[in-house]
Amino acid sequence: MFFDNKILVGQNADGGQIYIYPKMANRHGLIAGATGTGKTVTLKVLAESFADAGVPVFLADAKGDLQGMCQSGIQSEDMSKRIEYFNLNEKGFRFGNYTVNFWDVYGENGIPLRTTISEMGPLLLARIMGLNDTQTDILNIVFKIADDNALLLIDTKDLKSMLQYVAENSKELSTQYGNLPQQSLNVIIRAVISLEADGGEQFFAEPALNIKDWLTIDNSGRGLIQILECQKLMLNPKMYSMFLLWMISELYETLPEAGDLDKPKMVFFFDEAHMLFDQAPKVLLEKIEQVVKLIRSKGVGIYFITQNPSDIPGGVLSQLGNKIQHALRAYTPKEQKGMKAAAEGFRVNPSFDTYSVLSELGTGEALISVLDMDGVPTVVERAKVLPPQSKMGAISEAELKEAAERSMLYGKYNYYVDNESAYERLTAIREEEEVIRKQEEQAAIDAKIAQKEEALAQKEAQRAELKAQKEAERAKAQQGKAVKRAAKSVASTTAGTIGREVGKSVGKTMGGTFGKTLGGNVGSSLMRGIIGTFFK
Repeated sequence: MFFDNKILVGQNADGGQIYIYPKMANRHGLIAGATGTGKTVTLKVLAESFADAGVPVFLADAKGDLQGMCQSGIQSEDMSKRIEYFNLNEKGFRFGNYTVNFWDVYGENGIPLRTTISEMGPLLLARIMGLNDTQTDILNIVFKIADDNALLLIDTKDLKSMLQYVAENSKELSTQYGNLPQQSLNVIIRAVISLEADGGEQFFAEPALNIKDWLTIDNSGRGLIQILECQKLMLNPKMYSMFLLWMISELYETLPEAGDLDKPKMVFFFDEAHMLFDQAPKVLLEKIEQVVKLIRSKGVGIYFITQNPSDIPGGVLSQLGNKIQHALRAYTPKEQKGMKAAAEGFRVNPSFDTYSVLSELGTGEALISVLDMDGVPTVVERAKVLPPQSKMGAISEAELKEAAERSMLYGKYNYYVDNESAYERLTAIREEEEVIRKQEEQAAIDAKIAQKEEALAQKEAQRAELKAQKEAERAKAQQGKAVKRAAKSVASTTAGTIGREVGKSVGKTMGGTFGKTLGGNVGSSLMRGIIGTFFK
């Protein structure tokens, strides 16, 4: 609880109270211990205390145990004993609820939590997708091409469309941006599809979260508590680590330098922190370590919650100044080695053996070491942790839905917007190119048809001309024959007449009718023969 302007965490057997000084709270911290030893209660106590101090808080809820923070705690026999043990009534302990916003990457149990591909950035995306250096460079170039062409990268379909566009036009783009091997582009496309399957399709969308919406206090001056529902998200370790890494990176890039403050601007609690580091590539671990080291100067404190301190890389663990270690169980040589390392991480208290006590701690007990006002770790203390003021455990689905919809941020983020971005622009360009291509194909077909029709028409014209020519020649020939026949007929008739007359004249001379007839026929035949021979 927040008491005397300090974060009261617990009390040792001698009645000594253990505080975290708000001025030292941004030196980060660790809450560790085996399952069932009280880590969640400790987490709630710290979160409530920071909120009471006016510090906004973010919590990753791995099991749904933190949902009850939106409701007031309930008096019970056990709670009464603990309140009396810590003498909390004199310190102003009151059961109460807190102003909580519930978030869910999948939008099922809270306000949808989203960001965009552009805000995630190529370097962080490349690390999450496990790309090598060459593929990372190519992804950087793809982002550059998108920027140069004013193509917004909002969701995964935008990124896929952009990659496909670059692949289709790699030869032309290579002259300006360098070599863009098809094989590497295909690898990145497959990685994006895998990211979609892991939940990226829901996470990368608009409206994107404005991290400044979390840096607020309520009307009573208490810090708002943001709870991310992680039960489903943690089934997908890649998605969970991607979200956590994006968030601390976003905070680091967004917030200005603050130096040493009287209290943090915001405190983050990451439950099941080992999921952030398991199987993470070296470059990713280096990025996390870098952010943890530098984000302190932005006034942000980060607290990791895990089962064993060995889950946290050494470079990160060394930055955690406030440590609350619940009981550890060591049944194997490896576990015993880990417990020994955990014990050696504390400043020695000559009153007890840290290693032995680690296995003896009961539920709600912990070994605690914090930073004093000079930033020096205190000697480790065995202490009991205070009880929380809000309700323990989960709430019903109906209550969760009601609490989420009651948030002032619900109306801002609880809808999906598919603004025009790279996918729509490139789809329109492809459709336009397809229309032009089809028009060109149709024009080519029409040209061929017109060419064939013209050739056919020319052939028909030639055929008609040839036919007309033949008809004319035939008519001329027939006309010549007719003239010949007419002339022959006239000649024949004339010859017959002349022949008859001549024959008659001859026959008359020869004597009698017989002579006339014979002379006429002979004369007529003779003349026809002569004329016929002439007109042939």
